Amino acid sequence: MAQPILGHGSLQPASSAGLASLELDSSLDQYVQIRIFKIIVIGDSNVGKTCLTFRFCGGTFPDKTEATIGVDFREKTVEIEGEKIKVQVWDTAGQERFRKSMVEHYYRNVHAVVFVYDVTKMTSFTNLKMWIQECNGHAVPPLVPKVLVGNKCDLREQIQVPSNLALKFADAHNMLLFETSAKDPKESQNVESIFMCLACRLKAQKSLLYRDAERQQGKVQKLEFPQEANSKTSCPC
Repeated sequence: MAQPILGHGSLQPASSAGLASLELDSSLDQYVQIRIFKIIVIGDSNVGKTCLTFRFCGGTFPDKTEATIGVDFREKTVEIEGEKIKVQVWDTAGQERFRKSMVEHYYRNVHAVVFVYDVTKMTSFTNLKMWIQECNGHAVPPLVPKVLVGNKCDLREQIQVPSNLALKFADAHNMLLFETSAKDPKESQNVESIFMCLACRLKAQKSLLYRDAERQQGKVQKLEFPQEANSKTSCPC
């Protein structure tokens, strides 16, 4: 039996078109309840990209890791100001021979970028310029938030990249700097802050449009990230 809908002061049976419209509205409402943010993690091999994503998404440090081949994908649902948000973390291989077939897909529709270096290896820091060039070469919009992460800061006696040098680099490229350790449980809150900071910034940007929802409505619009944020957030940054 058709469900009644309100119309012109009386209850009337809903048409099949009306029910379809209600179902579409309901599915769209359900869709927009959880935003999805794609965050990619890039940097040299063995800087700890996989371990950082494990620590954030699973809360643990992996007992054993091997070199990432292609792309690893993990996700975590977080809550910011009462809104549930799904953070998708894409971890890519640092070695060129594992990356060639996946690079284009990796950079597609990215919402934020995390550049990682190993504080005990100066080469991983100097190679950041190459990673930034690759990112720019794949047309990642300038307004996409980016952060710089120095990993393995628990190895204090082996540090080769001083904090002031990393901070100058981050400032020059308009990035926030985080120094942390995916291995040290005491640093787990700092690892959380990296991705939560990005999620907060993305949520605050006033015009995040959903391509999938727009296709259901027969519209095509551009995904935009305005410079100014209209809403206040409890960003951990």
